[in-house]
Amino acid sequence: MDLLSLKEFLSNKYERTIHGILELKKETQKFKNITKQEISNSKIFSKKSIDEQFRYFLHVELPKFKNAQISSKTLVPSISKRGLRYDLTVPFARFVVMNQSELTFPFKRYQIQPVWRADRPQKGRYQEFYQCDVDVVGSDSLVYEAELAQIYDEVFARLGLEVVIKINNRKVLAGIAEAAGISDSFMDMTIAIDKLDKIGMEGVEKEMAGRGIPETAINKVKTILKAKSLEELKPLLADSAAGIKGVEELETVFDYLGIGESANEIVFDITLARGLSYYTGCIFEVQAKGVQMGSIGGGGRYDDLTGVFGMPGTSGVGVSFGAERIFDVMEELKLFPEDSAIRLKAVFLAFDEASHRYAFRCLRQLRAAGVNAEIYPEPAKMGKQFKYVDKRNAPYAIVIGSNEMASGELGFKNMKTGEQEGLRLEEIIERLKG
Repeated sequence: MDLLSLKEFLSNKYERTIHGILELKKETQKFKNITKQEISNSKIFSKKSIDEQFRYFLHVELPKFKNAQISSKTLVPSISKRGLRYDLTVPFARFVVMNQSELTFPFKRYQIQPVWRADRPQKGRYQEFYQCDVDVVGSDSLVYEAELAQIYDEVFARLGLEVVIKINNRKVLAGIAEAAGISDSFMDMTIAIDKLDKIGMEGVEKEMAGRGIPETAINKVKTILKAKSLEELKPLLADSAAGIKGVEELETVFDYLGIGESANEIVFDITLARGLSYYTGCIFEVQAKGVQMGSIGGGGRYDDLTGVFGMPGTSGVGVSFGAERIFDVMEELKLFPEDSAIRLKAVFLAFDEASHRYAFRCLRQLRAAGVNAEIYPEPAKMGKQFKYVDKRNAPYAIVIGSNEMASGELGFKNMKTGEQEGLRLEEIIERLKG
C-alpha cells in the first residue's frame, strides 16, 4: 500500500477518527497509574500528555515497518485498511505533523497507551501491552538525551527497581561497519549484534556469516566490539567520520550525566544495537538487575521520522517504558508494597437483617472517610463470613449484632492475631486511616 501524502490524509476523502472502547486489565490499570504518576512527578521534564486513538489506517501506522516491496494485499488479502497500533513513536510523528501549527518546539510529551504485536506470547512478551513513552521533538540538542536518561534513572529509583541503563549510538555502529568494510551490510551486522545477549558472540559470528559477511570483516567487528570505553573505541574508528561523530555525541551525553549523581548505573555499551531502522543517533536500553528478563525500556534519537508524513528535517528523541514487563519484574522481585496487594482494609459482618442495615450505614461512613471497606452481602453463619474475610485478605472484620447496635461499640477483630475489641465507629475510622 502506498503511503498517502499528508494532504490526502487530511482531506475529507479519508476517515480521520475511529471510535472504540478498550477494556483494561486490572493489573495493567494499576501499573499504568503508578507509572504515569512517576513520570508526571519528574521535576526535570515539563511535558504534555496526549491520548491518541488506538486503531489506525495501515498506511499511517506502518510506513517504517513495511517489508520491502511486499504488498499488503499479499499479506492480508481480506481485512480492512485499518490496523492496531504497533508502537507510539510513529503515530506521535503523525500527531506532530498534523498539529505543527499549534505546537511550541521543542515539543515534549509523555503518552501511556496500549500497542499490539503479532509475537508468540511468552514470559515478558505479549501481543497486547502498554507502552509509556517520553519524547522531545524539534531539537537536536544532546541535552535531551541526558534528560531522558535521567528520567529513566529517576522513575526506576522511585519504583524501587535496580537497573542498568545502557547507551550507544547508531553512528558508532555505522562506523564499525565502515571500519570493517561492510557499510552495505550495516543492517545485517546490527541485526546480528542485537542478538548478542541471546546467542552469544559465537552465535553472532554464525549469524553474520549466514548473512554473507566475509570472515575478515567478522573478525574486525569482533575486535572493535571488545572496546569497553569511548577512549578505547576512538582509535578503532579513526577512519570513519560517522563513527567519530557518534563517539563525540556519546562523550557529550556522558558529560551532561556526570553533573550530579545517579541512583542507577548508566553505562556505554558498544554491543547495544536496537533493531528499529528509524534510530539515527543515541540509543537506549534498560535491563533490570536480579531477574532474567529482556529489556524493560528502550529508545533513541530519530532525525527524520516526521519526514514520511511531509515534515522533513525535524529531529526527535524518545524513550519507552515497557509497562507489563516492568510489572512482571516487580512482581517477581516482590517490590509491590504489601498494602497495595491488600487494598481492602475491613469487611462488615452482621448477625441479622437489622444489624446488616446498620452495618451498611457504617460502611458508607467509612468509605466517605476514604477507607476501603465492604460488607458481606447477607446475614449468614459467622464461620462462613469470617472465611470470606480471610479469602479477601482483609486485615480487619467489623462485627455487628444487636448488642453492638445498642452500645455503639462495634466488634473490631484483627484477623491476623484473632484479638477483638469494642470500638466506636469514629475510633475505627481513625485506626484504619492511621
